Amino acid sequence: MQRMYRVSGIEYRALGALLLVVALAGCGSSGGPTNTGSEVGTSPLAVISPDFQNGGTIPRRFTCDGDGARPTLGWAGVPADAVEVAVLVGDPDAPGGTFVHWTVWGLSRTTKGLVGSAALPAGAIQGANSSGRTGWTPPCPPKGAKPHQYIFGVYALRKRITFRAGEDPSKVVPAVRAVAIATGSLTARYSR
Repeated sequence: MQRMYRVSGIEYRALGALLLVVALAGCGSSGGPTNTGSEVGTSPLAVISPDFQNGGTIPRRFTCDGDGARPTLGWAGVPADAVEVAVLVGDPDAPGGTFVHWTVWGLSRTTKGLVGSAALPAGAIQGANSSGRTGWTPPCPPKGAKPHQYIFGVYALRKRITFRAGEDPSKVVPAVRAVAIATGSLTARYSR
């Protein structure tokens, strides 16, 4: 039996309450710039998407082979003492090392998700991705390569990040990780 869950106006379907309990326990993958499993002193966040499952395949429409849209993300478990939320998306399988696809911070601690096709909430700031452009860049692994993993990490922060829009990910990623008090991630794969 499928049940419907609503997070920040976004509806999610899950197979029974067990999946919700597992998600709220903070299960998720880790690695790359969004390595959440080994960060000392942080508690887990649940991260979900109606567009793909953890460990699943990113649908083509969210990649360079489709229209490159951002997928929708939802999360739960932000601690009361967090002052803002950040999202980092990275591909640790990229040929030149981890490719950062997106950095966004300045999200209110009460934000429960981001709708892919919608404008970002007031106060949200996007940094540059590894291609040098500000904002989201879709997955686009080399043709014929093994599937790359894309890690969508959500971070609850104890301190505000003060970078300007377009800041280099080499500065944003470590700054976010340094002040994270709760983290969670969702990993999906894509190949061409």
